[in-house]
Amino acid sequence: MTALLQTKELTKQFAKDDVATVALRDFTLSIEEGSFVTVLGRSGCGKSTMLNLLAGLTEPSAGEVRYRDRRLTGPDTEIGYLTQSDTLMPWRGVLRNVEMPLEIRGVPAAERREVAAALVERVGLGGFGDHYPRELSGGMRRRASLARTLAGNPSTLLMDEPFGALDAQLRRELQEELLALVQDGGQTVVFVTHDIEEAILLGDRVVVLGGLGRILLDHPIELPRPRSADELRVDPVFVALHTELARTLKEAAR
Repeated sequence: MTALLQTKELTKQFAKDDVATVALRDFTLSIEEGSFVTVLGRSGCGKSTMLNLLAGLTEPSAGEVRYRDRRLTGPDTEIGYLTQSDTLMPWRGVLRNVEMPLEIRGVPAAERREVAAALVERVGLGGFGDHYPRELSGGMRRRASLARTLAGNPSTLLMDEPFGALDAQLRRELQEELLALVQDGGQTVVFVTHDIEEAILLGDRVVVLGGLGRILLDHPIELPRPRSADELRVDPVFVALHTELARTLKEAAR
């Protein structure tokens, strides 16, 4: 595989009242094209800061982000970003929200409506295209946000704990849908989570972060796909990796 997304000695600090706070320091990571990398870490370790830098939304204080071997200096249409928060436009229905990336690109109305309608169906929101975000449950809004992220046909997806606020059953359903969608589309995925089971279930590789984005563990996930959460829990490979990740996170907290 070819390195698609790379960081080199990346540092990010924020200044307030003449005081500098370092969120990420000397962070170096390489993401291969077509891979699904889960990034696991406790709150405050720099996971969201890392994603904002990978998305080109903020500038590093030092170091660089490279995408397809060129320096990333701002947002790129090939990179889709699904954040923790709900960013659907409240004045647009589901279908028009999903259309938005295509509308920004100047895609003709009929074409973008066709693409958006197909994605709405794929994420299980058929019949809800005219509903506004306020009329949807939390899980339905997450589905709509995922469809909108995919509408721009990004080759790379950055995802910041997108299912963290959902109940366990709904989270499992959306995890399965995400895997199916990514398998069909062939995207490269960087998925941030604090849930060990989610990290193992979804990823080809798991990276564990400590304070300031220090990489504590970088481990391949050698479990066959498709994966079932219920079956994984009794798989010796899963159990051993879960134990190792839990121990690494516990040591990081000391």
